[in-house]
Amino acid sequence: MAQQSQVPHHPSSPVHPVDEKPAARRLVPAALQHIAAMYAGVVTPPLIIGQAVGLDTAGRTRLIAASLLIAGLATLLQTLGIRKFAGNRLPFVNAASSAGITPMLAIAETTAKGHQLPAIYGAVMVAGVFCLAIGPFFGRLLRFFPPLVTGVVITLIGVTLMPVPVGWAQGGDKHAADFGDMNNLALAAFTLVVILLIQRFTQGFVKQIALLIGLVVGTLAALPFGMASFEGLRSAPIAALPTPFSFGPPEFQPAAVLSLCIVMLVLMTESSAGMLALGEICDRPTTGATLTRGLRTDGIATLLGPVFGGFPTSAFAQNVGVVSLTRVRSRYVVALAGAALLVLGAFPVLGAVVSLVPMPVLGGAGIVLFGSIAVSGIRTLSEAGLDDSSNIILVAVSLGAGIIPLAAPTFYADFPAWAQTVLGSGISAGALVAVALNLFFHHLGTRSTPRAAVLSAASPGSGTQIP
Repeated sequence: MAQQSQVPHHPSSPVHPVDEKPAARRLVPAALQHIAAMYAGVVTPPLIIGQAVGLDTAGRTRLIAASLLIAGLATLLQTLGIRKFAGNRLPFVNAASSAGITPMLAIAETTAKGHQLPAIYGAVMVAGVFCLAIGPFFGRLLRFFPPLVTGVVITLIGVTLMPVPVGWAQGGDKHAADFGDMNNLALAAFTLVVILLIQRFTQGFVKQIALLIGLVVGTLAALPFGMASFEGLRSAPIAALPTPFSFGPPEFQPAAVLSLCIVMLVLMTESSAGMLALGEICDRPTTGATLTRGLRTDGIATLLGPVFGGFPTSAFAQNVGVVSLTRVRSRYVVALAGAALLVLGAFPVLGAVVSLVPMPVLGGAGIVLFGSIAVSGIRTLSEAGLDDSSNIILVAVSLGAGIIPLAAPTFYADFPAWAQTVLGSGISAGALVAVALNLFFHHLGTRSTPRAAVLSAASPGSGTQIP
């Protein structure tokens, strides 16, 4: 695994690492790593929703193309920005979030055939407006996210998402006959070993692209055993630009709108956590203004996405892991990845090439990705004053609340639907508990400055700035 030591940016440096423009020989492979890491996550929502509403192969292909296109636009807007209006200008990837899959499936199940996607898209558009309306207020809440809280959230991002690469390592599709087969596990383990060997025995740029090399070597190793499928490549159309409202005009059902607005709150929390995490990793403090611009981009992408067939948009934690692992912090690397996503969306046959990477190979690499996110959170917690007993209790209870959905998925089964949506995400549940306990221990009824805040101000590596 890559060294996780923080390399602070010195004011004397002419260009911050986030604003560096690497040469093409370094830029392109680094961008490919981001695309490879996120591709499976981007296509998951359209695949699942498309199957649930009964779309044929051509319809699902259109959904996937739309998701890739919106992800590319949102990522470009985040990384490059529009003055002070939108874009956090961090190496931040935005795409359709899997957190919205469950409520969208519920909408599909309770809506008449032929009206399912219009009802989903109407609710998603309102959720985008909702995000735009309340996004600016999130930026004012950063004082409630000291390193003690952000460390918990960042750790939970890595820990609670670990079932994702584990599922990939087993084959990806739980209903497949070979799910959990030893061949899948062996391929995932082989990919992981390749990445570890590159990290141990190489230096410089080769070490930085260990993830990409592992994905390529793992895919090549899968070919002789027939574990890399070319079916998607053969059936994908060469070009397929999405057309506005090709699945019908949006319909606005109150219950559907309410459920997606609740989901949007969860996504905003997770997106905020991702920006705070990147602030730590990139040594560029996440200010209230940065958070507001980033959430405004989420809202814009979520509002406009349904026009072409997209879904609720948020941060992609696996790409935070790529930045943490490789230490390549340039936002232009991710901007190039965003541009590539646009091309993949316009030319599905190119996207099918990326999809050649077998799920077990992604799983082996994902173990490293999500594990590195958790390590970043642990590093932040180590600077947050854990010799204080109240801070220890705060971290213990918050982590426990965040791990409940992972350890006992049916724990909240008898709760109201809105509570299941919020508490069923370990990231949002842990974040809410951490914020509440931080208020209880360090703000309510006390005039003293919290120890965690003092340590944060004294720490040169702190990534959370109080607006």
